Amino acid sequence: MFFPHILFSQERPNVILFIADDVSWDDFGCYGNKFVKTPNIDQLASEGLTFMNAFLTASSCSPSRCSIISGKYPHSNGAAELHTPLPEEHIPFPLLLKEQGYYTAQAGKWHMGTSPHKAFYKFTDIDTDPSAKSNGDGGEDNWLPYLRDRPKDKPFFFWFASHDAHRLWGADDFMVQHDPDSIEVPPYFADTPETRRDMASYYNEIARFDYFIGKVRDELKMQGELENTLIIIMADNGRPFPRCKTRVYDSGMKTPFVVHWPAGIKEDNTKPEGLISAIDVAPTILELAGVTVPSDYQGKSFVPILKDPSVETREAIYAEHNWHDYEAYERMVRTKEYLYVLNRRPNFTNCGPIDSNQSPTHEALRELRDKGELNAAQADVFISPRPLEELFDLTQDPDQLVNVVSSDRYKDQLYEMRNSLLSWSKETKDEEPLNLTPDWYDRETGKALDIKGLRGDMPDGKIQRK
Repeated sequence: MFFPHILFSQERPNVILFIADDVSWDDFGCYGNKFVKTPNIDQLASEGLTFMNAFLTASSCSPSRCSIISGKYPHSNGAAELHTPLPEEHIPFPLLLKEQGYYTAQAGKWHMGTSPHKAFYKFTDIDTDPSAKSNGDGGEDNWLPYLRDRPKDKPFFFWFASHDAHRLWGADDFMVQHDPDSIEVPPYFADTPETRRDMASYYNEIARFDYFIGKVRDELKMQGELENTLIIIMADNGRPFPRCKTRVYDSGMKTPFVVHWPAGIKEDNTKPEGLISAIDVAPTILELAGVTVPSDYQGKSFVPILKDPSVETREAIYAEHNWHDYEAYERMVRTKEYLYVLNRRPNFTNCGPIDSNQSPTHEALRELRDKGELNAAQADVFISPRPLEELFDLTQDPDQLVNVVSSDRYKDQLYEMRNSLLSWSKETKDEEPLNLTPDWYDRETGKALDIKGLRGDMPDGKIQRK
């Protein structure tokens, strides 16, 4: 049902959701990165909002995407593990837009199974539909054709998801290049020529993503649709590097989140500090479109922040780490001041996924390890056993490098964060299975184990098929 009185403008907004593949929150220029070249995203940010505390529900591709499209946590929508399709009974929010008169289409990376296809008039899921048109190496080839070929008498929603910046790298011959020598290396990487070249290739992928966003923006302007098109730019998980992708720290779970909508956002070049979660995307877009939000959606609309960037809609966000190549059961709660992690598999290393595990950056860390030259931050991916609990004071330690869980100074905060996570687990029915999906790959080399990869039980308690 359409309720025009809740909208900022007289007509329902068009919506384009851009999703980068494996990009951390601080790898756009508008977040202070001085080395990556993202002029188009930076321009949109200067004309809109740059959310400084946006978080995913999982730093893992398909669980994160299924969470965004369903408005639910991964353990609540039956798609908590990598390569698990979204079950039929969960309603993707673009379907509700479609039913209320929107033209909906998806182009680029998919990775959510066939059930949500019904939400779109057109899609390019080349993984499950051999007849789907190729998306090109970066996943952006169909963005402009879809925008141009749409029916002109309907508001539109586009789910534009790139393959950039997923490994293997494919943009090293792209028109925008980055100099390895100019890059700032994070403290948990080894500062070697191999790492710098690896990071430069990653930035080249981000530049390609940025280039196509600029082309879409130009096309919207030419069509006269830019003013009333809500553009959201985000990622599905952190960069595919050690201590990032799959991890519940900010380097894995915090996402860039740029919102541009001239007709609805009046305070441009603003950086809201309020916490938002990826599950908030669905109810926000539905509210702006005048569509009733399903009662089982778990997100909170951040429309109040679009109206007034100083408003806060959340006190905390929650996230999870389930099977992604390796057995895992981590849960996280984060406020502006503290990050608390509960790891129910502390006997294992937290090495990251195989694409990171086999990267030149990870290999550089192995070489330092074998020489006995790792610092504490660099050693993180090799530690076993790990702490059962971790607590970080973000006001003093924004990179989450010093675990203060055993400090008496933080006992009150630890108690509060434990209880917050426990309440969330009970409320969302998050239960630890007895039979989790085991490792399918070697944690040291990333090579496939000589086993038949079988699924265990999901956090929702439902046994998965082989």
